[in-house]
Amino acid sequence: MHKSLILGARMRNKADKVVELEQSIEELNKRSELEAAKLEQAGTDEEVSAVEKNLEEIQKELEEKEAEKEKLEAEIEDLKNQIEEQNRKAPTYPNKEEQRGGQKLEQRDAIAKFIRTGQTRDIVGLKTTDSGSGALIPKEVLKPHFVNKTRNPLLDLLQRVRVNSGSGKYPVIKKTDGLMISVDELKSNPELGKPAISDIDYSIKTYRGYIPVSQEMIDDADYDIMSIVEEEVINQGENTELSLVTTVLKTATQADATGFDGIKDIYNKKLKSIYKASIIVTKSMFAALDKVKDKNGNYMLQTNVASPTGYSFGGKTIYKVEDTAFGNEGEMKFFIGDVAEFVKEFDRQQVYVKWVNNDIYGQLLGLFVRWDIKKVDEEAGFFGTYTDAVG
Repeated sequence: MHKSLILGARMRNKADKVVELEQSIEELNKRSELEAAKLEQAGTDEEVSAVEKNLEEIQKELEEKEAEKEKLEAEIEDLKNQIEEQNRKAPTYPNKEEQRGGQKLEQRDAIAKFIRTGQTRDIVGLKTTDSGSGALIPKEVLKPHFVNKTRNPLLDLLQRVRVNSGSGKYPVIKKTDGLMISVDELKSNPELGKPAISDIDYSIKTYRGYIPVSQEMIDDADYDIMSIVEEEVINQGENTELSLVTTVLKTATQADATGFDGIKDIYNKKLKSIYKASIIVTKSMFAALDKVKDKNGNYMLQTNVASPTGYSFGGKTIYKVEDTAFGNEGEMKFFIGDVAEFVKEFDRQQVYVKWVNNDIYGQLLGLFVRWDIKKVDEEAGFFGTYTDAVG
């Protein structure tokens, strides 16, 4: 493994010797010129013969130096070729990023092979469920744009808690507007320094959907099965997640609102200032708010490039959901509050696919996700019905 280094050292030594020879050759050429100049002053044959003898000696030495230099240059070229050959033969070790990329590709290929064969045995890189009947899809295998950006910005407000068991308790310290207590006060009343902690029970549930693939697609070796899987993980997973979140948001304390003033009363008076207020409304309510104007005749619903949704209402980011997410078609419903504090998602970090028997179609490719979504802070939001202000 050190051969290239050894060859390199030898090449450097020879190159140094070439430099020395070039200097010697330059000095010999100068001596030859000086010696030849003496011929103009030589007055006798003896003097000419002496100069001739010196010139011959210089020439001989010069030829020897040049021959040695030429030989060294040839050896240097040979060493250079040997080093290049060694470098071509040397094994390459990918960096960590390349190793991760290779691992991702192996896992994607393994999942695709499982889908095509329905078998989990003897597939290198495949991670399976505990039962061994399904293929787990690690989050890092999904393409970055599927993982890092949800299509509904409301889900970006959600705080996700990764858990390693199917059920358990999660300790929650509620946000408070209380003050710090002095050490002297704590000495006399230790209870003052204890935070209000509550345990939230979670129980991971499995949700199933189906991936629309046909046997023809699976049999086609050129078809990118994983692209379909990725798309459905996001589409079905996000739709399910959004439905579960809005179901919990509907359990918030009831607080109806009439007109813009009614909405302001909720986030200015009812909701504690320690919470970060967002407004989540149904499409029907959004359409109604789109017509609300201030006393100067300016529309209150404004486009806002800094807002994740592209809109703000009364200075607050406004999020839009389908009417049926909060109630029935045509109903103007809303949640006003701090989503991250009101609800938590307990994520088992398990997405997997497996073949499921079906009476009509024989087998369908099932998609499974595992999580639970719980309300954790009742005071962090309000749910209600909106009514347009008259006049």
